[in-house]
Order: sequence, then structure tokens, then C-alpha cells
Amino acid sequence: MNDPIEAEDLSIEGVNDQPIQSEERDNENVEEQKLKKELEEQKDKYIRLFAEFDNYKRRTSKEAIEIRQTAGKEIIISLLEVLDDMDRAEQQIAESDDKKALAEGVLLVFDKFRKILQAKGLQAIHTLHTEFDVEKDEAVSEIHVDDKKLKGKVVAELQKGYYLNDKLIRFAKVVVGK
Repeated sequence: MNDPIEAEDLSIEGVNDQPIQSEERDNENVEEQKLKKELEEQKDKYIRLFAEFDNYKRRTSKEAIEIRQTAGKEIIISLLEVLDDMDRAEQQIAESDDKKALAEGVLLVFDKFRKILQAKGLQAIHTLHTEFDVEKDEAVSEIHVDDKKLKGKVVAELQKGYYLNDKLIRFAKVVVGK
């Protein structure tokens, strides 16, 4: 009698094992489907993000090219007035013999030119009789000076230096006293 009970017990265990294994497979398939779906969503997000970034790079590159092409437009337009004045001065030089009036007219054109550049942020560096500064001056030569106060100072300015909106764009070429 013990044998049949054991047989029944075995058959019950076998029957119960198959649905449990089938259920586990279904859970694994569901989990696998969820992971595949999540992976596809992440791939889609990545592709969209990459495409968006690529479009951003193209757009900013195009904008940078446009800015470079038109960067000088504003300054050129403002300098056209000076060019017109120079044309008028050239015409007056050809027609007039009054050298004093011509010189005054040319000086007015020069002054207008300087004022336009200053309005756009250009500033000349004043270096004459100041201490030599390697941050803004370029020493072209040194000369002997008798005055001890001028030693190590700029005694001549060969070419002016300039700042554009507080950024050095050209060093001043100077002669330093020694």
C-alpha cells in the first residue's frame, strides 16, 4: 500500500511542476518583451537626440558663417560717410588752391574717422613717457637717455597700439630709454 501512495505523490508533483515551469517561461517572455520594448524606446530616443544635436550643429555652423560674413557690415556702413567726405575732399583738392581751407577739411575728415572708430570701441594706447609694459608694448629698440627719469620708460612711439572693447588688438611699437 505504501507503493501506490508514493506513486500518487509522485504524479501530483510532476503535474504541478509543468504549470510552474510554463508560468515561469511566460513570465520570462513577458519580461523579455518589456526589455525589448524598453530597448526600442531608448534606441528611438537616442536616434532622435542624435538627429536633434546634428541639426543644432548644422544650424550653429551656418549662423557662425553668416556672422563672419556680415561682422564688418556695421563698421563699413559707418565708414562710408568718411569715404564720402574723402571723395569730396579729393574733389576740392583738384579744384581749389586754398591750402589752408583744404588742410582744415582734411583734418575734419580725419577727426570724423577717429570718432567713428572710437564709437565702435577702438581705443588708442597711450604709451609715451610711461613705464615699458610687455603686456601692451613691443620694444623695437632701446636708446641711451641722459635723463634718469626716462630710463625704462617709452621715449618714442613708432606705431600706436589699440584696444577694441578693452581687448588688446595691436601692441604699441616703442623705443625704450636705457
